[in-house]
Amino acid sequence: MKNRALVALLVAFALALPALAQTSSTSQDQTTTSQAAQSTDQNAQTGASATGKPLQPPAREGFWGRVNPFARKKYVQRQTQPIRDRLNELDELTASNSKMIKDVDSRAQQGIQLASSKANEADQHAIDAGNKAQLAQQTATQATTRLTTVEQVVGNIDQYKATNQTEIRFRPGQAVLSKNAKAALDDLATPLKSQHGYIIEVQGFSSGHGQAAIATSQKMADSVVRYLVLNHEIPVYRIYVVGMGNAPVASATEEQAKTAKPTSGGRVEVSLLKNDLEQLATTSTAPAAQR
Repeated sequence: MKNRALVALLVAFALALPALAQTSSTSQDQTTTSQAAQSTDQNAQTGASATGKPLQPPAREGFWGRVNPFARKKYVQRQTQPIRDRLNELDELTASNSKMIKDVDSRAQQGIQLASSKANEADQHAIDAGNKAQLAQQTATQATTRLTTVEQVVGNIDQYKATNQTEIRFRPGQAVLSKNAKAALDDLATPLKSQHGYIIEVQGFSSGHGQAAIATSQKMADSVVRYLVLNHEIPVYRIYVVGMGNAPVASATEEQAKTAKPTSGGRVEVSLLKNDLEQLATTSTAPAAQR
C-alpha cells in the first residue's frame, strides 16, 4: 500500500510540473511583451530611429530555458516580435541610406554638369581671346604698313613728278587765250578740285630778244594763271610762274636747241606735277573701306 501511494504521488507531481512551468513562462512572456510594447511606444513617441545595437537576451529564461516544449503559436509570435521590430528598423535604415546615396549621386552629377559647362564657357572665352588677338595682330600689321608708307611719303614730300603737260599757243603780239587754249586748260584743271599734293608750273616763251621777249612771255603766262585761278579756283600758292623770254626749252637736247627754228608769236607750257600725298590718301581710305 505504501508503495502504491508513493507512486501515485510521484505521478501527480510530474503532471503538475508542466502546468507550473507553463504558468511561469506565460507570466514571464506577458511581462516581456509588455516591456517590449512599452519600449516600442516610447520609441514611436520620441521618434527614435534604429540604433543598430544588438538585441538583449531576456533576464530570466524560465524553467525550461529558451525552448519551451509546450510553446503555442501566440507564444512564438511574442518571442519573435522583437526580431521583427529590429528587421523593420534595419529596413528603414537601408531605405534611408539608399535615399542618402541617391541624393549624393544627384549632387555629384549636378556638380559634374556645372564643371563641364564652366569648362565649355572657359573654352569659348579662350577662342574669343584668340580671335581678338588675331584681329589685334592684323591691325598692328596694317598700322606698320601705313607707318612705312607715311615715312616714304614724308621722305619724298618735296619730290614732284610730272604727270601731265599742255602747251598753249598765242598769236604774235597777243596774250589772249583762244578757245582751244581754254579747252586744254579745262581738261587739265577740272580733275584737280578734289586732289592734293600737286603744283602747276607755268613757263612762258616768246620770240624776240632781251627784256621785251621776257615781258611778253610773262604776260602770256599771267593770262594762263588768271584763267586757272578765276575759272577753276586753283590756289595761287600751287602755281609757279616764270617768263622765259626766248630761252630754249629745258627738256630739249643740245642738237634740238641748235636746230630749233624761232617760232612766230609765243607759247606757254603748263606742267602738272604731283608728289606721293595722293598715294598716301589712297592707302588711308582703302583700310577704312575694308572695315
